[in-house]
Amino acid sequence: MKQEEIRQIEFNRDGFDNSELLIIYKKLLLPRLIEEKMLILLRQGKITKWFSGWGQEGISVGCSYAMEKEEYILPMHRNLGVFTTREIPLNRLFSQFQGKLSGFTKGRDRSFHFGTQEYKLVGMISHLGPQLGIADGIALSNKIKKNKKSTLVFTGDGGASEGDFHESLNVAAVWDLPLIFCVENNQWGLSTPSEEQFRCKQFIDKGIGYGMNAIQVDGNNILEVIRTVRKINEEIRENSKPYLLELMTFRMRGHEESSGTKYYPEGLQDEWAKKDPVLNFELYLLEQGILTKESIEEIKKSFKDEIQAGFDKANAEDAIIPNIEVELADIYAPFKQEVQKPNGPLVEKRFIDAIQDALIQSMERYPDLILMGQDIAEYGGAFKVTEGLLDKFGKERVRNTPLCESAILGASLGLSISGMKAMVEMQFADFVTCGFNQIINNLAKINWRWGQNADVVVRMPTGAGTAAGPFHSQSNEAWFFHTPGLKILYPSNPYDAKGLLNAAIEDPNPVLFFEHKGLYRSIKEEIPSDYYTVEIGKAAIVSEGKDFTIITYGAGVHWAKEALTKFPETSAEIIDLRTLLPLDTENIFTAVKKTGKVIVLHEDCMMGGIGGELAALISENCFEYLDAPVIRVASLDTPVPFAVALEEQFLPKERLISAISSLLNY
Repeated sequence: MKQEEIRQIEFNRDGFDNSELLIIYKKLLLPRLIEEKMLILLRQGKITKWFSGWGQEGISVGCSYAMEKEEYILPMHRNLGVFTTREIPLNRLFSQFQGKLSGFTKGRDRSFHFGTQEYKLVGMISHLGPQLGIADGIALSNKIKKNKKSTLVFTGDGGASEGDFHESLNVAAVWDLPLIFCVENNQWGLSTPSEEQFRCKQFIDKGIGYGMNAIQVDGNNILEVIRTVRKINEEIRENSKPYLLELMTFRMRGHEESSGTKYYPEGLQDEWAKKDPVLNFELYLLEQGILTKESIEEIKKSFKDEIQAGFDKANAEDAIIPNIEVELADIYAPFKQEVQKPNGPLVEKRFIDAIQDALIQSMERYPDLILMGQDIAEYGGAFKVTEGLLDKFGKERVRNTPLCESAILGASLGLSISGMKAMVEMQFADFVTCGFNQIINNLAKINWRWGQNADVVVRMPTGAGTAAGPFHSQSNEAWFFHTPGLKILYPSNPYDAKGLLNAAIEDPNPVLFFEHKGLYRSIKEEIPSDYYTVEIGKAAIVSEGKDFTIITYGAGVHWAKEALTKFPETSAEIIDLRTLLPLDTENIFTAVKKTGKVIVLHEDCMMGGIGGELAALISENCFEYLDAPVIRVASLDTPVPFAVALEEQFLPKERLISAISSLLNY
């Protein structure tokens, strides 16, 4: 026999009859034949990029085949076999690869960067690792619903070096989630070999550290893969807990086709070619009499015809015609807010009490709302916002989290994908940097990418004035102001705090909800005791005036009021933005046109702050109404200092008084 026809893999067919073995062969063969087609198309310039899973099909197909169709799988860029095993129509796959409208992302994302609720798939983003946290959330949803479903998520030996890997496995272990973490150990991270990626001998060694079971299998032996995943699922569906599954294989082609494989040691590909999962399984079925040379050719011809037909259909589809309105419309998931007006008696509440009221009433209103955050359960949160909620709603819905911001934010998205709502409390807004990627690249973009909403609220205690220093006092709303797909709310008073938080939780889009720490216990007012909402995207007129306008938000509203007491003869209009995204330009422009003079005030640093964008908008749209230049007042362009005197100097309160004097005398 020829070398390539000598079987190198031993298969155990126990539990598989002939008909099932034939089905498995066909599912294993199809992605290989699509790969062959894609490589031709790539050379012809009909697709622009391709990440090959050649030689790894046993893993993709085997894992997918072993899962129930209604269970979520979170694949990566070498998992074509996942999509074909889930029987996505080939024309839609080819349309996706070519950036056509009938793909899954309307031409907005490429290759396997997509998801689909129809086929229970959640695709990756390019930042390897964040899908692991999302899988945590989906698995958490299954556990809460007690539906005995499993979830399976892929990563690679390279991706396993990411912090998300540690965080997500840690969360899954602590919460006993019904989840399989599949590590495709193909020996390489792009051009970096495994020995330069990690020092452990094998990935199953990592399972010990997380307190979870870990199993290693030959990823090229499709029957072993199927049998193992089925066995794990039998266990975790009955006794919820995570598994780490290491699947040994080899990446036969480059990271992507243009990168090549020149960095491979000579002879390495030849050795692994002998272990080809498709060829070895084909030889085994020939030995078993399930296949013949003739039947193989018939199956291949049938598949090639099917592939060509799918490609022809996709190729005949017109290229996408750009439409600005369509692009902008898909930034947010469709939602028309119906403002619920206040009712019931008025009760005096502090800012912090109003926040808690909103959480309690929203938890009562939405039984599928889950609260997550560091120390939010028994302890009640760093600022005691969630104190008492554990007793009301139980530990399943009010969940302490490990210090794993990225994984928890990913889990919040996973809950949303599963049809639930999530609120995540950042202990301090400063700590959001540890989960920045999840917010910017997952939560914000996912509806625009493939029509999946992110029903998530992230509460962010923010601001200075408490002598907490540079890592507990930052105003970081401007970091997110630049990101399409987010909504940003920043109330200044108890009434708005309650109404806007209720509205944020109602909204199926991702909302960052900033709460100034200095306002928690320093201000109070009478607010309705019952549930109500405040319109998102609508600024409030705090006071009417004719001499000039102050546009601000958060603590700035109170600073503006205080500063104006020093100018008793002055009539000033104060606009409280309340919502930073989407921005209420209508009320801003109306106020500017009315007074002709404007101060933009915020606590954040001057450079790159939101005030610069507001000033630009005003100059572009209201220039002829201005009687003076737009004045920006902000904190110093330094980190937030600790010492009280330095912090007072940092904040813009004194500079606001000077700015008002200058503007009045202009």
